[in-house]
Amino acid sequence: MRYGRIEQLFAGGTLETFAGPMPIATFPASAAGPDLREVVLGSEGRFGIISEVKVRVSRLPDDERFYGVFLPDWQQALQAVRALAQARVPLSMLRLSNALETETQLALAGHPTQIAWLEKYLALRGAGAGKCLLTFGVTGNRRQNALSLRQARQHLKAFGGVFTGTLLGKKWAQNRFRFPYLRESLWNAGYLVDTLETATDWSNVDRLLQRIEQSLRDGLAAEGEQVHVFTHLSHVYGEGSSIYTTYVFRPDAQYPATLARWQALKHAASQTIVNHRGTISHQHGVGKDHAPYLLREKGPLAIDALQALSRHFDPAGRLNPGTLLEPREP
Repeated sequence: MRYGRIEQLFAGGTLETFAGPMPIATFPASAAGPDLREVVLGSEGRFGIISEVKVRVSRLPDDERFYGVFLPDWQQALQAVRALAQARVPLSMLRLSNALETETQLALAGHPTQIAWLEKYLALRGAGAGKCLLTFGVTGNRRQNALSLRQARQHLKAFGGVFTGTLLGKKWAQNRFRFPYLRESLWNAGYLVDTLETATDWSNVDRLLQRIEQSLRDGLAAEGEQVHVFTHLSHVYGEGSSIYTTYVFRPDAQYPATLARWQALKHAASQTIVNHRGTISHQHGVGKDHAPYLLREKGPLAIDALQALSRHFDPAGRLNPGTLLEPREP
C-alpha cells in the first residue's frame, strides 16, 4: 500500500560513528552490494547516530478518500483482503478489523441511535453478528480513484461486502492519531492497554492471529484476571500481512505486580509469535523488549554477524547497549 513503511522513504543520509561519518548515497535503485540504508535503519542506534536524512517526497494527491465496508465474518474478510492484495488493486490504505475490534470500535463511536440503525441495516444485508469492518483508501486524481474504487467494490461484493460509503472512513481519518491518547482515559478508568504486532505469510495469518489472542486471553488466568483482546490487519502484501493486536487488562494495586502482569502477557505473546512463524516485529522495532526473541528469528550465524558489525562501529559497546542485541558475554 502507499503509506506506512519508512524504508521506502529513506533515500540516504549520514551515520556518525566512532570511526567517523559514514555517508549513504542516494540512488533510485542500486545492485551494488548490501543495502546500507536497510542496515542503518535496522540498527536502532547500535552502529551510530543518524545525523542527516534524505527522504523521498511526492506531490500531495489531488484527491484522497477513505471508505468503510462490512464483511459477513472473519474468514470471508480475510479472503477478501488477500484477493485485493494479490490482484494489486491500487489502494493506498487497507485496515481490516476482526469481529471483536469491529464491535469495540462501534461501541466507542458514540451516536448509539445511528449505530443501532446501522446494525439493523447490516444484519438485513447479511453482515450481522461476527461482521468485520474493512477501511480502505484511494489516493491520486479523481479518475484514478474512481477506477480503484470500482475495482475494490467489485472484489468485495464477491465476498459479501456491504459498502457504507465515506462516513466511517472519514471518522477513521479524523481519529487515527487520537487513539494513543485513549490510553490515558483508560488509565483513569482503571485499565492498562498495550499493543504488539507481527507479520507472517497468508497461509499462517489466521492461525497465528488466533494463537496470539489466545495466549493473551489466558495470560493472567492464574490470577483470575480477564484480558480484552482484539486485532486488525494494517499492512497487507501479496505474500502475507501484518497482525496488530491490542490488549486491555487491569493493573494490580502494587506497581511490581502490575509490571509482572504486563511482562507475563508480553512474554506469552512474543513466545507465541516466534514459535509460530511470525516476525518479532513488523514495524515497532526490536528495542530491549524484543531483543531476547531475535535469536529465534535470525539464527545464531546472523546474530554473530550483527554483533560483529556492532563491535566494528562501537568497540566499547557504548551506543544504546542492550537494544536490538542482548548484552555481549564477557
